[in-house]
Amino acid sequence: MIRKLLACILIGLPITTFAATPQTAVLDVQNMTCSMCSITIRKALEKVPGVMNARVDYDHKTAIVKYDPDKASPPALVKATTNAGFPSTLHHGTPK
Repeated sequence: MIRKLLACILIGLPITTFAATPQTAVLDVQNMTCSMCSITIRKALEKVPGVMNARVDYDHKTAIVKYDPDKASPPALVKATTNAGFPSTLHHGTPK
């Protein structure tokens, strides 16, 4: 009886209870020459498992990425943009 009750409680808990707190990385992105570049970069970042949201700012040449640290990492994000033809580095300092 107690096992069934415990099982029901665990099943009813939201998955987010066990998920890591989302992290945000800001990348400085090179080689952006037009607004279409930002779309390519965003799509490359969104293909990385664990990426929840990616915003690319053409004017500031940055990408702001919200991700699950259990599934993605800043090096994986840098690799994704670099493989898409837009080398990037992790931004150090205050996000723009």
